[in-house]
Amino acid sequence: MGFPVTRLRRLRGYPVLRDMVQETRLDASRFVLPLFIRPGRGERRPIASMPGHAQLSVDEALKEALRARQVGVGAVILFGIPEAKDAQGSAAWAEDGVIPRAVRALREGVPELLVITDVCLCEYTDHGHCGVVRRRGEDWTVDNDATLELLAREAVTHARAGAQVVAPSDMMDGRVGAIRAALDADGHGEVPILSYAAKYASAYYGPFREAAQGTPQFGDRRGYQMDPANGGEALREVALDLEEGADLVMVKPALPCLDVVRRVRDAFPGVPLAAYQVSGEFAMLKAAAERGWLDERRAALEALTAIRRAGADIIISYYALEAARWLRG
Repeated sequence: MGFPVTRLRRLRGYPVLRDMVQETRLDASRFVLPLFIRPGRGERRPIASMPGHAQLSVDEALKEALRARQVGVGAVILFGIPEAKDAQGSAAWAEDGVIPRAVRALREGVPELLVITDVCLCEYTDHGHCGVVRRRGEDWTVDNDATLELLAREAVTHARAGAQVVAPSDMMDGRVGAIRAALDADGHGEVPILSYAAKYASAYYGPFREAAQGTPQFGDRRGYQMDPANGGEALREVALDLEEGADLVMVKPALPCLDVVRRVRDAFPGVPLAAYQVSGEFAMLKAAAERGWLDERRAALEALTAIRRAGADIIISYYALEAARWLRG
């Protein structure tokens, strides 16, 4: 007489049956691929800490976007690397800047792909902070209200170029309301706002700083990004952004904040929710796989599945292109 097989284990005996009862499925159409846009033509500068990714000129970004769409990736999100930086980040709202040029090229060349633009100043300021910095001796702060006007100008510039979604990532108070008012006043009331509503001051952003060339030249961003120790605060941030007019909200980073993703999903069940699998998460998996410590494909897909299982509708990931290919078999 053998040991009894439990009722749940019976459902795991055959691959086809396992597929039939699988609760969480990954779909490439829910993936968003980040792209870093730089000046020039034919430019593809590899990012050492993010294997397989590079700073791309507009023509090269178009090629990457075509590859992504061909395997079913739903969207890209664009980050700009300007020709020159200044204290205010004025290249962020230049009508002929790298992001408006990329938006126009992608909308024309890959019309089936959703084009999202990151709205922030850190890539464009010479000090690397996400807004206007006020200094008094050794002390400094980011001027919240002065920054709002500049973020709104940036969002309008992106919308005029054809951005289909704008995504403010700066974490200034009131920026969603300021951007919504500016978009509406400029005749872009149809453009949704994807708010980085719960963005933590995380240690997992390191490789992104190299990719976007936006490392703060002094201090850090803990004065305006969230403390990783706080969970309930994320719900307050999401609620405020929704009141101001956000159409979609995001939790960043993803894997260290799966509990926050779940709490936001439960508290706001009807709101489209994104989670950002950030550069550090990607780099860790890549490094472990290169050393033979992990099966990269299995580990990456497991991580993405966990993000989806926690409640994210949309996943921004540097694995978007590879994962889409893996899902195709």
